[in-house]
Amino acid sequence: MSKAEVERLLTAGGSDKTIRLKYDFIDGMEDFTAAAAEDGYEFSVPELKQVLAESGDSFEVMGNPRRREIWWF
Repeated sequence: MSKAEVERLLTAGGSDKTIRLKYDFIDGMEDFTAAAAEDGYEFSVPELKQVLAESGDSFEVMGNPRRREIWWF
């Protein structure tokens, strides 16, 4: 588990709309990290929170359709 894995997922989501759509519809950080683990991204909720805080991003969902402003393009 590591911050690098969080960054790998956020970068992958930035370049792949399918990944963004999947994760934008997941509620809660625990479910988000569980889904990430199923997809091969191993990190914890505290690591996710730390990376988001360091990058100034928020996990909050907004808009219709739902989306998060966490993806790295």
